[in-house]
Amino acid sequence: MRKVRFDASPLLLSLIALILIGGVIFVVIFLRSDPFRESLSGNRVINILFVIENSPSPAGDPEPLKPLSTYVLMYHPVTRRAALVDIPGSVGLIIQRINRVDRIDTVYDPRRIGPYVSEIETLLGLEIPFSIVISLENLGRITDLIQGVEVFIPSPVQEYQNGHILFPSGVSVLDGDKAVVFASYELPEENTELVSFRRQRFFIGFIKRLGEQNRYLRNPQVGQLFHSMLRTGMNRRTQERLFDELVNIDMDRISLQTVGGSIREVSGQPLLFPHWDGSLIKEIVRDTTESLMQSLESSRVDRVFTVEVLNGTNVTGLAGRTAELFRGFGYDIMSIGNADRNDYERTLIIDRSGYQDMARIFGDIIHCVNIRFETPGFVQDEIEEAFGGFESRSDFTLIIGRDFNGRFVAQ
Repeated sequence: MRKVRFDASPLLLSLIALILIGGVIFVVIFLRSDPFRESLSGNRVINILFVIENSPSPAGDPEPLKPLSTYVLMYHPVTRRAALVDIPGSVGLIIQRINRVDRIDTVYDPRRIGPYVSEIETLLGLEIPFSIVISLENLGRITDLIQGVEVFIPSPVQEYQNGHILFPSGVSVLDGDKAVVFASYELPEENTELVSFRRQRFFIGFIKRLGEQNRYLRNPQVGQLFHSMLRTGMNRRTQERLFDELVNIDMDRISLQTVGGSIREVSGQPLLFPHWDGSLIKEIVRDTTESLMQSLESSRVDRVFTVEVLNGTNVTGLAGRTAELFRGFGYDIMSIGNADRNDYERTLIIDRSGYQDMARIFGDIIHCVNIRFETPGFVQDEIEEAFGGFESRSDFTLIIGRDFNGRFVAQ
């Protein structure tokens, strides 16, 4: 009687195939349950929406909760560089859901943040897969939990709440109660840009402190309390991984952008309409995204360049509007004024930075190729005349000519 030999090879191959398939399924399920981990696996910028939500009315009025501040944190995990985009609630746009022009925060619903996120995605021209909402009360509680937030106050606040001094000047570590006031107060007749700048600096300090205290927040009991004060669609593991990444960001060098525009009154309320029908902020965001993805060695020099804008035409206010344009791209505007004459035909950039490639990048923003490269500290005759002999310290001087239409130089 012959013995029948059993060939185990097909069974073994099937077993190996099942193990491989199971492994792939496990990885897919794991990544789907942790979308932030999936985002980290690719060479792309991760966008996170942060909303600081205002407090309910003390009188208990049924006034809907609205964003006090809205920021989009753009972060590239490979270069570990980040930028912050401030979205004012007064941004005006056509809201399709209600078929009228209104503030962007009109669509905000604390129970369903999706429509608000969608409007911001359309405004900036990018995808925002992650969002975190922090109420003003919880902002104070979290600040106490992380043992305060450090801020620099350039001048004391002397007139607020019955004339009492609210904050002294200098570096201060704010506890929870002070953080709530600092992040929300607005003085009568105070410039809205100063209000926004103060809140931006506080938020950057807040995120920086979260990164510094990340190990402490990883404690199971502390972490449970911390994450309970955040409203987000992310699970606990995804939230922890997100805040793990904040440790890597150099918050002292974060790029800060704001949606700029012109104020127009609609139905009795002032609305901020983005420049050039919103195309400018989209361009700024694209430029910022590309910059974050490039290493410092291969892209822009790791510094903020200073700019001087001079109006060489007879168009009133052109220098101020142009300065705001460059401010949106992250340049530090040192001064705005008139040139020595108002009949410049061609727009001119004078570079004293010593970085010719950076001057060309500066010129690319307005399509200006008329650049004069000077030794740092050297002053041209026409600039001396424009400044009355005062030696300019800016990296770039822009003299606007008649070929500039307010956005681009005609070629």
